[in-house]
Amino acid sequence: MFELDIRSRKPIYEQLVEKLKELIITEVLKTDEQLPSVRLLAQQLTINPNTIQKAYRELEVQGYIYSIKGKGSFVSPASDGFNTEKLLKVKKDIMKLVSEAMYLGVTADELITMIKEINLAIGGGIENDQN
Repeated sequence: MFELDIRSRKPIYEQLVEKLKELIITEVLKTDEQLPSVRLLAQQLTINPNTIQKAYRELEVQGYIYSIKGKGSFVSPASDGFNTEKLLKVKKDIMKLVSEAMYLGVTADELITMIKEINLAIGGGIENDQN
């Protein structure tokens, strides 16, 4: 499924949350798709099941997954209210990163080029050549 960096300063559960969010956002994991069980994923990644459980709880709090008692965890469908709140947070994060990049000397044109490259890399659709 994916690999975690055990030497990273970032906690393993945070790495797991980021990886799973990436899989959900890029639609590798589809809406209502069941996630691997805590035990199975812990075995595959050779990490403590409590770490997996903590990551799943965090994803549930953030609205990316939901749990059904006795059945497991599933990818949540995107909801409009959640998307609005999440988009505001993403916009704030982007503003912070763009400001930092510009402070470091990255031009607006370079930022636009980066965004287009990212869009193509994640399969964000047809590139619009009209500027």
